[in-house]
Amino acid sequence: MLLIECPWCGRCEQSEFHYGGEAHLTRATSASDNTELTEFLFLRNNVRGDTAERWFHATGCRRWFNAVRNTVDDRFICTYKPGDTATQGTTDA
Repeated sequence: MLLIECPWCGRCEQSEFHYGGEAHLTRATSASDNTELTEFLFLRNNVRGDTAERWFHATGCRRWFNAVRNTVDDRFICTYKPGDTATQGTTDA
């Protein structure tokens, strides 16, 4: 069983969470042209290794948070609240 550390609730089972995609994206604005909007909506990095992601604690506190996860071994390195940096977050051991 995979456990994920919610920055607000603590360690919970993976089934309580929903993946929200890549973290720290620059949002497209209404002034963006079609190319910028297309890139924002459809083009994502597919990093092999450590990557920043957004997660939602659906059955717990119902809050979004960020996590650094290694996509090779599916290991969470740390989780942190939006607005914080990865170094301020909770480190999983």
